[in-house]
Amino acid sequence: MSSTESLQVSTQAPALTEQDILQLLAKLTSVTEELGRVIVGQRDVVQQLLVAMLAGGHCLLEGAPGLAKTLMVSSLAKTLELDYKRIQFTPDLMPSDIIGTEILETDHDSGERFFKFKQGPVFTNILLADEINRTPPKTQAALLEAMQERTISYAGSIYPLPKPFFVLATQNPVEQSGTYALPEAQLDRFLMFVRVGYPSAAEEVEILKRTTGTQSVTLKEVLHTQDILTLQGLVRQVDISAVLLEYISVLTRNTRPDGSDNTQVADFVRWGAGPRAGQALVLCAKANALLNERFAVTLTDIHKVAHGVLRHRILLNFQAEAQNVDTDTVIDHLLKHTPLPKSPLTSSTSAGNLS
Repeated sequence: MSSTESLQVSTQAPALTEQDILQLLAKLTSVTEELGRVIVGQRDVVQQLLVAMLAGGHCLLEGAPGLAKTLMVSSLAKTLELDYKRIQFTPDLMPSDIIGTEILETDHDSGERFFKFKQGPVFTNILLADEINRTPPKTQAALLEAMQERTISYAGSIYPLPKPFFVLATQNPVEQSGTYALPEAQLDRFLMFVRVGYPSAAEEVEILKRTTGTQSVTLKEVLHTQDILTLQGLVRQVDISAVLLEYISVLTRNTRPDGSDNTQVADFVRWGAGPRAGQALVLCAKANALLNERFAVTLTDIHKVAHGVLRHRILLNFQAEAQNVDTDTVIDHLLKHTPLPKSPLTSSTSAGNLS
């Protein structure tokens, strides 16, 4: 893209030059650097969090206790000029503890009594749903409307949520005691499902060094509200070829047992991904391209985000469980055996570099 070209984010936003875009992307790099002052390693997890944020979706982090999932989300919130709230999900949590409730008030002038809706913690920009699978599905479902429509319905009234709005949830592996598996409808509301693994040996030594001394880190706010909204607008303007759109459609349809000629899918998959998965693949691939200072999607971008987008949208059968086959194995097989598009864009030099 030449320096004379500009991008229109919306009818209200001013035109952006290439230099404006590069400055915004530099702020994203600064966010990563700020998080690196607190979080040791986990750069791929941080990148996927940023991809979900730029694509305007929600992100679910899964990992064993003690892997800094909560710290990662709270630290990200501190680098953004956004309102942030945390809900600790417990077995006795009620839906009203999330969305709010009506309280009885009295008008001091007239003495008239009336009900007033008191907003719950969901009315924020970033909501950390900590250990979301430690509360029953009834309470988990309280987030369904908020995550999809960005509104809350209560007592016949609809209340819009602030913009932007993200749910960044953490959960422990479902095999652990005291956990409730998230319903498929709830899982599908998450744009990405990211697994957090153990640190390397060197990273673990650094964690011990940082967390057992007197070091204290204060994170700086790097991205402001309008910056995030502008970047989300830019993501949707990233170019993707018709060939790659066709590839994403084929890849998504190949996750479904009916009609798929992929042996892994036919043998091990009970339900495949729906159309929302294809939409998520497009948006996340666009966000990944923009993070890499490209204004066109490549095949590499699609493969980079495929696991995070698809792993919670594929339901395996009992045969897969018996043979210890997980969703990542199925996705690996799909990416390897789904026919590549004709003349795919595989190098950043041919994919609309911004620099």
